[in-house]
Amino acid sequence: MGLDNLRRGVTVAPRRILGYGVQGVGKTTFASMAEGTVFAPTEDGLNDINCTSFPVATTFQDVMKNLADLYTEKHDFKWVCIDSLDWTERLIWADVCKKRNVENIEDIGFAKGYSFALSQWRELLQALDALRTHRNMGVIMIAHCKIEKFENPETETYDRYAPKLHKHAQAIVQEWVDEILFMSFKVHTKQSDEGFNKKKNRGVGSGERIMRTTERPAHIAKNRLGLPDEMPLDWREYEKYLPENKVSSSSSSSKPQPAEVTNG
Repeated sequence: MGLDNLRRGVTVAPRRILGYGVQGVGKTTFASMAEGTVFAPTEDGLNDINCTSFPVATTFQDVMKNLADLYTEKHDFKWVCIDSLDWTERLIWADVCKKRNVENIEDIGFAKGYSFALSQWRELLQALDALRTHRNMGVIMIAHCKIEKFENPETETYDRYAPKLHKHAQAIVQEWVDEILFMSFKVHTKQSDEGFNKKKNRGVGSGERIMRTTERPAHIAKNRLGLPDEMPLDWREYEKYLPENKVSSSSSSSKPQPAEVTNG
């Protein structure tokens, strides 16, 4: 290696995004807004969206074949979207069961089936890394959400939103991605008087769709782009913060501007 191999500054690389959230909030629409997106679906939900897509994968081998085709064949796609990650997990479990000759992943004793499934998860992430490294493609992964108990060593246990994945898979995916965006409808609480000195909190929403980018007790999230804690659920808002756009904007602003000419 040696000091000649040191690098300095920001390295622009394709992003790895996990967008998860409540049903019907617009997770797939968000991904479809990225320029040059091709979907590798594992569930049927793209019929009403104008996009380019592989057929719905019904086995884990189908998923890997789609990614292999993107790696080997000529194309101009800039992003690949796995939609959805939790349905992909079902295909992974089915693959584990087939190889272990069992009907259900729970039939593998001591919950070892979920540990065995990590081999397929690593295979999937390695294939996506190959697309990033050799085909310069970004990765968007869509997942539904669940409410899980979180045992925080500093506080009492509380509920929070998390991607709808087994905890082993959730950990490996969360570590791999650059951004975890929690997508939801904005909700406010309003207190009403029920009489007899009783108050009741009601959820009130306008239908505004947002994404949260920073971890909070109520949800898992992260980002490496310095995103605002809360943003509109709109790809155009997110892409403003992409390193290549910031570099491009900085370069244009640093160019010398023509001197203003006035009539004397």
